[in-house]
Amino acid sequence: MKLMQRLGYYLGGFSVGLIILAFFLSGKKTSCSYGPEARVLKNIHAKTLDYTPTFIKDSVAIKQVLNTGNVVFSKSNPRQTPCGTYFIEGQHNDYMYELTIQNCDSTATVLHFNHAP
Repeated sequence: MKLMQRLGYYLGGFSVGLIILAFFLSGKKTSCSYGPEARVLKNIHAKTLDYTPTFIKDSVAIKQVLNTGNVVFSKSNPRQTPCGTYFIEGQHNDYMYELTIQNCDSTATVLHFNHAP
């Protein structure tokens, strides 16, 4: 079998595989969150979020910071027992915010939420 025939068979099978993959994944909310920051944020999103009474008025801003924010692992303590604590920085309405969340097994609790300097 010549090289061009092998290349033709390979590209034909590869293109059929891509079409099948696109058919199965179309319309689904699939994501590739393999980085540590993305996994932490996805884990927090999957849990119920508890607010103390002082943070209820800022719930929209907190959700926005959780959606677009960055986890700062140097200021976080993920191995704290019984619940890890994460420091998240993010932007909402052109203001920078800092958010500290205690991530337990079934809930995530907002500990601090304030404007970044």
